[in-house]
Amino acid sequence: MDALTRTLRETIAAADRAITAENFDELMKFYADDASLVVKPGLTVTGKDSIRRAFVAIAQHFNHSIVVTQGKMQVIPGGDVALVIMETRLQATDKAGAESQSMRRATYVFRQISEKWLCVVDNSYGTTLLDEVVEP
Repeated sequence: MDALTRTLRETIAAADRAITAENFDELMKFYADDASLVVKPGLTVTGKDSIRRAFVAIAQHFNHSIVVTQGKMQVIPGGDVALVIMETRLQATDKAGAESQSMRRATYVFRQISEKWLCVVDNSYGTTLLDEVVEP
């Protein structure tokens, strides 16, 4: 594993731990000020304040039980950006006590800002967003 891949894997793992712990102040340190988050197909928010509010709502939606982990990963660097294609695994328990697990093939874009890699596009839905697109 090369240095960039290792750095981004560690960065994403730390962000996942912050999501699971609902430590949203810590989580925002992983995002650029102008970052965008795909909350769900058809809903994207931009900016740290909006992203933070979205993660609070996501935690509530998943009954404060979400656990996020990562699987396989590919990094494609280009200049000061890197495209990350990664398996994102979600576990949660709903209010009735039913457990759920899912795996998504996420796409993330990171940009190097002041020698730190920050997320500028967070799309845990990956290319499945195309399933929602209606051709003209």
